[in-house]
Amino acid sequence: MLLEGLYEIQEFEYAEPHVKATIKLNKEHEIFEGHFPGHPVLPGVCVIQIIKELTEKSLEKKLVLSVASNVKFMAVINPEKNDIVQLEIELDQNENEVKIKNTVRFEDTLALKLNANFKITAE
Repeated sequence: MLLEGLYEIQEFEYAEPHVKATIKLNKEHEIFEGHFPGHPVLPGVCVIQIIKELTEKSLEKKLVLSVASNVKFMAVINPEKNDIVQLEIELDQNENEVKIKNTVRFEDTLALKLNANFKITAE
C-alpha cells in the first residue's frame, strides 16, 4: 500500500472479470491535513492508486499505470462525510497488460469513472 493507513478494505470480491470492493477511509490520515485544510478531500491521484492496488490484489501481480483515459471526476469524496466508498472494476487481462473500466461511488453518488491500462511488471 503506497499510503499506509489511508484506507482499509471492508469487503472484497473477485469473480473474474469483476472486482467489487468496499473501503473505509481514515479521515485522520495526514494526507487530508494538506488536501485541503479544514475541508478534506480525497485526492484524485489517491483514488487511482487505490484502484491500482485493488487490481493488483485481484490478479496477484504488480502493475504500473500506462494509460488513463475517459477519466471523469464527478463528485468530491470528503472522508468526514463519506468515509465508505464502493469500487467496481471490470478487468480485461492479456499477457502484458490489464485494461480496466472502473466506477467509484459513495452512497448513491457516482464519484469517478475511469478507463485505464496497466502494464504487468516483474514481481
